[in-house]
Amino acid sequence: MGSVPVMGALAVQEESFGDLLRSWRQRRRVSQLDLAIEADVSARHISFLETGRARPSREMVMKLSEELEVPLRHRNRLLVAAGFAPVFPEREVRAPEMRVVREALDKILAGHEPYPAVVVDASWDLVAANSAAAMFMDGVPAELLKDPINVMRLSLHPDAMGGRLANLAEVRAHLLHGLRRQAEASGSGRLAELHDELAAYVYPGVDLNVAHVPGPGDILVPLRIRHGARILSMFTTIATFGTPLDVTVSELAIETFWPGDDETAALFQQGPL
Repeated sequence: MGSVPVMGALAVQEESFGDLLRSWRQRRRVSQLDLAIEADVSARHISFLETGRARPSREMVMKLSEELEVPLRHRNRLLVAAGFAPVFPEREVRAPEMRVVREALDKILAGHEPYPAVVVDASWDLVAANSAAAMFMDGVPAELLKDPINVMRLSLHPDAMGGRLANLAEVRAHLLHGLRRQAEASGSGRLAELHDELAAYVYPGVDLNVAHVPGPGDILVPLRIRHGARILSMFTTIATFGTPLDVTVSELAIETFWPGDDETAALFQQGPL
């Protein structure tokens, strides 16, 4: 059974539980009174926890983390800061204990053929992909395909998908908005840095300030991808594992790509693009 690295635990022992609790409460835009009501304690107790005048029990740390929807990785940090051992293990995807997870991912990826599907982690680094997803890497410079391959970077880099999107301004605005909100909600500095990197990309000759007004038939933001002489229209769905108790599993997401029109579907059905 895997566990949280010892060095990681030692590194967060200097963090104040009160400061971490206050940070997550403010990030969730929850008042001390509201949190106290949800946790069935007094607002004074919440205040004492944040200022260090009271020490939480392990059960209280778990309850407050649940009420604030703190990611499992950060729940471990809260536990360690409060003087308790972390309880949520973090296993490698290739670990023997993760066999059922790998099998589920393999079935989902294979079952989605002939359309693309990828599995990403919390930083949008590629964990796995089906064969149809190779189309996203056609002609991409080798430096962008070094491990870890970042799917968000591939999506917007001018030398990757960013240079092939016929509706770049629309997709870029949608992805950057979602990435910024994800960084704020998760407290991830890496996601914040990734957002700033992608936002700084330059696309010569492309007006990024074009506002998209949905037409009467629009129901989703499409990916309109140039592929040779054709333009493929696609949309995506994202799925996660329910009720995870492992840090790695909690951070995995499966993004599946679907044809947005009959012509695109027919092209995929004909064979590899």
